[in-house]
Amino acid sequence: MRILIANDDGYLAPGLAALVQAMQGLGQIDVIAPEQNASGTSNALTLNRPLTVHRAVNGVQYINGTPSDSVHVALTGLLPERPDLVLSGINNGANMGDDTLYSGTVAAAMEGFLFGIPAIAFSQVEKGWGQLDAAAQVARAVVEQVLAQPRAEQPWLLNVNIPNRADALSLPRTITRLGRRHASEPVIRQTSPRGATIYWIGPAGDAREAGAGTDFHAIASGCVSITPLQVDLTDHAALGRWRDALGLPAGR
Repeated sequence: MRILIANDDGYLAPGLAALVQAMQGLGQIDVIAPEQNASGTSNALTLNRPLTVHRAVNGVQYINGTPSDSVHVALTGLLPERPDLVLSGINNGANMGDDTLYSGTVAAAMEGFLFGIPAIAFSQVEKGWGQLDAAAQVARAVVEQVLAQPRAEQPWLLNVNIPNRADALSLPRTITRLGRRHASEPVIRQTSPRGATIYWIGPAGDAREAGAGTDFHAIASGCVSITPLQVDLTDHAALGRWRDALGLPAGR
């Protein structure tokens, strides 16, 4: 067993260290993470400049790029062998609903999935690293459960959100679908020291679709949320409608 671990909070993040420690004993562990916090970078790859990889004193390798860069470089030239599993996290804050489209944590795991490797993204629901040890125990338990299953013919991608609770390991785990958020709050305008207007992206919107079966509902109910994800963004149900609207025959 060879496990590649990445994150989006940077190579010095407590969540990364906790995840690495939790996976000890499961096999060969390789760690490569962004040099700096890269939250919200989604699946971005750095194509406009070269990337460099360094090794910290604790053995972690870090790259001056994005979470997706970390996994991409690891899989296409850095690692001597292909890993059996890609893990990402533990993130400092939730990645639920629409968050997954922006999340660097999910993107790092998704990069492994795109290369045909099973992958899991782990996040704590609240920021601040509270009860991080308990979240790491949940991550270990989920990985052990997954590895105990027969090897699947196709790779899979899981998004796991863990409440910041000391009893997180004993909480029910439930399979969920993504909820939806309201639109983000307005941007925050400020004036720079040189008089220019600057803008900060506003906070994420509140949950809009948070009914039973969603990741939001699971967390609100005191559960660990496990959401299987896919990459296909095609609106399959609308294909026929758009063929008719554009006057196109089937198959075009």
